[in-house]
Amino acid sequence: MTRIVFLGTPEEAVPTLDALAERFQVDLVVTRPDRPRGRSGAPQAPAVKQRASELGIDVAQPERRSDLGPAIAEAGDFDLGVVVAYGMILGSEVLELPEKGLLNVHFSLLPRWRGAAPVARAIMAGDTMTGVTVLKLDEGLDTGPVLTAQAVDIRPGENAGELTGRLSRLGARLVTSVIPGYVQGDIDPVPQIDDGASYAEKITAEDRQLDVAASPVEFVARVRGLAPDPGAILAIDDEPHKILAARESDWSPEPGTWELHDGAPVVAVREGGVELVEVHPPGKRPQAGEDWARGRRRSRGTVG
Repeated sequence: MTRIVFLGTPEEAVPTLDALAERFQVDLVVTRPDRPRGRSGAPQAPAVKQRASELGIDVAQPERRSDLGPAIAEAGDFDLGVVVAYGMILGSEVLELPEKGLLNVHFSLLPRWRGAAPVARAIMAGDTMTGVTVLKLDEGLDTGPVLTAQAVDIRPGENAGELTGRLSRLGARLVTSVIPGYVQGDIDPVPQIDDGASYAEKITAEDRQLDVAASPVEFVARVRGLAPDPGAILAIDDEPHKILAARESDWSPEPGTWELHDGAPVVAVREGGVELVEVHPPGKRPQAGEDWARGRRRSRGTVG
C-alpha cells in the first residue's frame, strides 16, 4: 500500500487527511506547533493534530523549517507526501524526501491566486469562479506542474469560510482519486503557464479595514472574503466592530453615518448603502445587525 506523509494544519486540511487515511497508509502527520488561542491564551492543538490523534497516526510538530526534513526522515521512507495548508514553505531537502515528491491541494484554479490566501482574495476581487488544483510541489510559490483541477462557481453571498469548506471536501476527493494513477506512472503532471498568474498575499491588518469610500459591491465583497475569520473591521461610533455579514441596501444614509432602515443598520458607502447583517461588537458575542441596533438605543451614528 502507498505509504504517505501528510502535512497540514487548519480545519480545511482535515477532510483530505480523513480521505487519505481511508484509502492509503498514512504513517506520519506533520503539523504546526500548538499555539495560544482564545481569551485564556492556553496552547491549543491544530485541527489536524486533533484528528490525527483520533485516527492513531503519529504526529510531528517541528518548530523551525530546518527541523522539518529530519522529522520526516526519522519516520522512514515514504512513497508520497500530500500537503494541504501546512503553513510553512518547503525547501528542496523536504521535497526530495518522498520517492514521488509532494502533492499540494491548493484552493484556486492555478495560476490564478498562487499564495497564502486564495479563497479570501478570490471573493474580495469579485471572482465568480474558483476551484481546486492538485499540483506537484516545486521550490516556487505554487508554480509546480498540475495533476488535476476542477472549477466551482462562487455562490452569491457565500463567505470565505463557507467556500473553503466546499473546496476542502472537493480537494479531498480530487487528490485521493489521482494518487493511484500518479504513483503507478499513468498520470504525468502538466507544467503550469504563467499567463494570468496572480498572487494571493497573506491577509494583513490593513486588508481587514473596511472603507466607506468603497462601492456597495466592494464593501460587501471584502466582508464576505474575510468572514468568519479574521473578520473585516469597521469603526462604528469610534469603536472597532467586526462585520461578519453584509448586503447591499436600497437605502443610502448621509455620508459618514449609519442609520436604521426598517429596523436594520445601514452604513453609507460610495453611491449607496450597505446593511450590516451580522456584527461582532468589541467585548461581546456576534449578533444579528437588528439586535445590535436595538442594543444601541439610537437610530443613527457615525462610521469610518
